[in-house]
Amino acid sequence: MGKPAKSQPQPQPEPEPETKSQRVDPPDVEQLGRSSWTLLHSIAASYPDKPDDTTQNDMKQFVTLFGKFYPCWFCAEDFNKYVEKNKPEVTDSDSFGKWLCRAHNDVNKKLGKPEFDCNLWKQRWKDGWDN
Repeated sequence: MGKPAKSQPQPQPEPEPETKSQRVDPPDVEQLGRSSWTLLHSIAASYPDKPDDTTQNDMKQFVTLFGKFYPCWFCAEDFNKYVEKNKPEVTDSDSFGKWLCRAHNDVNKKLGKPEFDCNLWKQRWKDGWDN
């Protein structure tokens, strides 16, 4: 008997050409809104309980810049009006989370959606629900 044949490296399959199912369109206003609120609430959930002055100022600036660069112009306009009328409360995590919840509820009200109980913001975005 001869020597066993060495295994030959198997050719790698060619990458499939891009198909329509792999193409993703830019987010519409609803997708953008849901994603943005998720991001903002998640930021509030990780915001410190005792932020120093620099962190508080940075968060105020972030909120302002978020509204300034938000890609939906009419959403940004509404958000900026809300921020001007209701200054961000960034003294601690709970204040910021509730402020953001009220901002979100302001949008929900305009869209005819139910309002969320802001006393439950931590369960929804930070700690999770008791099962």
